[in-house]
Amino acid sequence: MNRQTFQGLALALMIGASATALNAQAQVATPASTAAQPWLNSKLDPDARADLVVKAMTQDEKLTLVFGYFGADMKPKYTRIEGSLPGSAGYVKGIPRLGIPAQWETDAGVGVATQGSAKEFRERTALPSGMATTATWNPDLAFKGGAMIGSEARNSGFNVMLAGGVNLVREPRNGRNFEYGGEDPLLAGTMVAAQIKGIQSNNIVSTIKHYALNNQETGRFVLSATIDETSARMSDLLAFQFAIEQSDPQSVMCAYNRVNSVYACESDWLLNTVLKKDWGYKGYVMSDWGAVHSGAKAVNAGLDQQSAGDAFDKQNFLGSVLKADLASGAVSGARLDDMARRITRALFASGAVDHPVKVAPIDLTANGKVSQADAEEGMVLLKNEDGLLPLAKTAKTIAVIGAHADVGVLSGGGSSQVYPAGGRAVQGLLPATWPGPVIYYPSSPLKALQARFPNAKVTFADGKDPAAAAKLAAASDLAIVFADQWTTESEDVWTLNLPNSQDATIAAVAKANAKTVVVLETGGPVVMPWLNEVGAVLQAWFPGTNGGEAIARVLTGEVDASGRLPVTFPKDVTQLPRPKLDGDPKTPDVLFDVDYRIEGAAVGYKWFDLKKHEPLFPFGYGLSYTRFAYSNLKASNADGVLTVSFDVKNVGARTGKDVPQVYVAPKAGANGASWEAPQRLGGFSKVELAPGASTSVTVTVDPRLLSTWDGKANGWSIAAGDYAVSVGASSRAQSLTSTVSLKAQALPVSPLTK
Repeated sequence: MNRQTFQGLALALMIGASATALNAQAQVATPASTAAQPWLNSKLDPDARADLVVKAMTQDEKLTLVFGYFGADMKPKYTRIEGSLPGSAGYVKGIPRLGIPAQWETDAGVGVATQGSAKEFRERTALPSGMATTATWNPDLAFKGGAMIGSEARNSGFNVMLAGGVNLVREPRNGRNFEYGGEDPLLAGTMVAAQIKGIQSNNIVSTIKHYALNNQETGRFVLSATIDETSARMSDLLAFQFAIEQSDPQSVMCAYNRVNSVYACESDWLLNTVLKKDWGYKGYVMSDWGAVHSGAKAVNAGLDQQSAGDAFDKQNFLGSVLKADLASGAVSGARLDDMARRITRALFASGAVDHPVKVAPIDLTANGKVSQADAEEGMVLLKNEDGLLPLAKTAKTIAVIGAHADVGVLSGGGSSQVYPAGGRAVQGLLPATWPGPVIYYPSSPLKALQARFPNAKVTFADGKDPAAAAKLAAASDLAIVFADQWTTESEDVWTLNLPNSQDATIAAVAKANAKTVVVLETGGPVVMPWLNEVGAVLQAWFPGTNGGEAIARVLTGEVDASGRLPVTFPKDVTQLPRPKLDGDPKTPDVLFDVDYRIEGAAVGYKWFDLKKHEPLFPFGYGLSYTRFAYSNLKASNADGVLTVSFDVKNVGARTGKDVPQVYVAPKAGANGASWEAPQRLGGFSKVELAPGASTSVTVTVDPRLLSTWDGKANGWSIAAGDYAVSVGASSRAQSLTSTVSLKAQALPVSPLTK
């Protein structure tokens, strides 16, 4: 049996098994009429429908909704429960007699993932990493990508997608940064919100995660993120708040870590006070897998659903333990009603009840194009000396070196790992099991370049021997070195240098050939000791299913280099708030603190501005193949709303895309403005312009970005005085500045609860 036949058979069997599980559920879930079951009347609002259905439930039915199972086998410890989908993240039983569907849950934010213990791996489309998507600074693309992976989730039989990672990059060595949205609350919140909206446009639930301050993987189950309320509200929590307000995710996933010594999934302050009371959140809180440590304490603190409790937690805290807590009075019946109401409301509001999921074919080719567009626009051109890029069409010999670029592109590891169409491009890499397997998607940059240079000799070397790589480079018109760094959930990297002596290979190649281009496939920032020796650097991140094609199109100039950094690249770790990563992977159960009071709300570029550090590359930075100019800046304050307008013109020779960025800062006259750093990102826009064309851009600055958190008033406060408004190409390249006078203003904690 050939490979294609085997894959087709496996997929058919998998779809058949999935369809059988779904159809069995659907057959018993079909209601007789909406008159008998009025909560199934889609004309009613979700709140009314949830109220009605909860009143019709028995206690056992309510308990059914709040306890989840793992969707994959972990023999001999755990056997997948009947009704769940093979290799899935989780499963919550439905209530057939009431027409409430089961919740079939899938990882994650870059596509439909299959757990590593599955017998078959279903082939699906992978978006570029979350960091790459954020680097597009294009919410429309983020929405399209979310809509695409959401459609694949629905057509795979899932109605809950565990996406929406919005944890800020406080620690650039965090192994999970690639899943997230960068270091700024506005940018991260806006981009992740767009993806969530796209996912939920498919009538399924998306989560937002990991709430909150889950900023490193080392010790993630035990560390305590120590921070003051003001700093938390103005940084990590603000990113969540922006994203929730803009996208209304139907579920929030609480994190593994502790916050100020209290586990996030039993933090009354995080769940009840901030999320549900202050922000008016109406959805439900599900736990991360293995994040529940108590029954009544967690439930009364605001946890609504235990995820995969049988497989990952020490007890069925929201199962048998909760039933006993209800009997003893430790948890009230009203609280259980609230939990069931929030879950069913989410299922009604998302459309999951009215539009049951059904296994259907997936157009992997079309979806690959969506992923490719995202990858192309997210690549950041960091250096381009003497116009080395786009690659000269006259090149006759091209050396392509390193990072398995002959066969594929790297992806990030852990629960977000998507198994690619076409299978794994490289076999036998370690780790072979969790948090692996290490997977290269079969989209070859080498082949994509060879197709674009049919008359040139394009030769590959694996780069493991620096001398051999240098020899090939010396004999070539130009050299392209691909370098990568695998990052993953559950592990951090302990250095920002490239692994496996790749720095030495790059240095040797650059010495041999002045026309050396470096393409970086990494989850986040790396240091570059060879930067001054190479001609060009392209940050490609983890570029997804069609990553090889996307890289070639950017290198050759078929599309403009239009990505901008969503994270600061430091020169070295001494510039970080914590030069040494906290914790020790050898002692994973030992409690320890990570002191985020060091930087407070001054995350990323704000820390660099505050400490006057010169970064390797600043937040918002990125080159283009054309040039842009800004003019006619106007800033006006009407009825407490700051509006900024300006013109952007393409003054270069080719069509390109720009990301003008608005920054705001209190001037000396704003004496009451106690900001964490000299400036903040206030807004941005992405524009595409032909040579000589111009456009007018208008940005409205959210008033919270002009405010400080007032704990006594439990709201936001704008200090009276003058504020600088700047427009530029990055946080360190602002070409226009204006001044606006603001009056003192008190703002509610959230526009949703004012």
